[in-house]
Amino acid sequence: MIPIILSGGSGSRLWPLSRSLYPKQFLAMNSEFSMFQETLRRLEGLDQNPPIVICNAEHRFLAAEKLRELGLSSCSIILEPEGRNTAPAIAVTALAALKEAEDPILLILPADHTIKDQTKFHQAIKIAERLAKDGALVTFGIVPDTPHTGYGYIKRGTDEKNGGYNVEKFVEKPNMETAQKFLKDGHYLWNSGMFMFRASRYLEELEKFQPDVVRYAREALENSSKDFDFTRLEAKLFAKCPSISIDYAVMEHTQNAHVVPLDAGWSDIGSWSSLWDICDKDKEGNTLLGDIIAKDTRNSYILAEHKLVATVGISDLIIVDTKDALLVVHKSKSEDVKEIVESLKKSKRPEANIHREVYRPWGKYDSIGFGDRDQVKRITVNPGAKLSLQMHHHRAEHWIVVKGSARVTKGEDVFMVNENESTYIPIGTVHALENPGVIPLEMIEVQSGSYLGEDDIVRFEDKYGRI
Repeated sequence: MIPIILSGGSGSRLWPLSRSLYPKQFLAMNSEFSMFQETLRRLEGLDQNPPIVICNAEHRFLAAEKLRELGLSSCSIILEPEGRNTAPAIAVTALAALKEAEDPILLILPADHTIKDQTKFHQAIKIAERLAKDGALVTFGIVPDTPHTGYGYIKRGTDEKNGGYNVEKFVEKPNMETAQKFLKDGHYLWNSGMFMFRASRYLEELEKFQPDVVRYAREALENSSKDFDFTRLEAKLFAKCPSISIDYAVMEHTQNAHVVPLDAGWSDIGSWSSLWDICDKDKEGNTLLGDIIAKDTRNSYILAEHKLVATVGISDLIIVDTKDALLVVHKSKSEDVKEIVESLKKSKRPEANIHREVYRPWGKYDSIGFGDRDQVKRITVNPGAKLSLQMHHHRAEHWIVVKGSARVTKGEDVFMVNENESTYIPIGTVHALENPGVIPLEMIEVQSGSYLGEDDIVRFEDKYGRI
């Protein structure tokens, strides 16, 4: 068995914590580990080959760092140049898996789900594995406990086989009245988006119903390039893949669809209200995270990431305070947060894509002050990491080391800048910054000039392949 981790989502309903360049799967939402890491951790104890991760090319260093933290350096990472939905992503990974093993069984898992009961999850996987060995295309159906309108449904048949059922039909997200009927009927399950099948069987069925997906997925993989530890799909060929989900492409048409019921505390954390559902709460029904004073406050989720948040006389609200944005929404409207993100994108506001604190392969920076011709950043460089050898056309930089030591390249000179020391990089000077130490390097950078955008960087050398 080879687990396939789908990590292409953007998590727009969990804005402002989730941004397109740092989406929800890489956040620690209800654990010390990120959802991406929890997806991998809950596989421990299964007989498996190293997982294959497929993710957006912009998230490659996030995925690699999360894998490194778990000690999973043997995982393959395939980079999508653009999102084309789940059917092409799974096709690419199925083709890649066939190069690693003889017709392996694939366990398809989105990277942004939570499952509380790992034992029941493993039991369901073993049932699905038996069915997959016989040629079935298996999906996992979540046993519903509420008449939820945010999920698609699967109607299972009545004939049980080795713990699974044939799929009678897939149903789109229903209205509340229909969802209540589904819950009462007892034969309807939530569509989890998790699957298991042999690589060859999926490709056979996909070839039957969507041959262009197989064709261009194969060509994009065959013409891929190696980028350090990443496999970068050929962009123009992958873009020719029809953008279609595995449900529409295969599962709704195949005669071999089976479903295994799963009752293990599953959630896709698709909104702030669904996150509140699974979080620990105080006696007033509140989840309070951060520096919060809550008076006469009930059934609310409040996250204070940056400052004191005080509430009086409220109920059923979501309040999320980050360094650059504040969200206040009623729990019943939390699905509509995505409309805020769409508005931000139309206005081309950076809050749709990035946090004030931005992660890079070498560390991170936090933009802590802005002016018309100046910007102040707090920069953290990981031990052993080095920023690219670069220059700027429009800005100069002052660097002040507040912790650790920096090895600085400035033109032809290379020298050390230690704690409480500083240096100046004039406009147009080729320069680089490196942390040769064993503790994080922390420094304040003051930029000044006529243009301070991140695109004013000319790179000459870069260990992370960004030239």
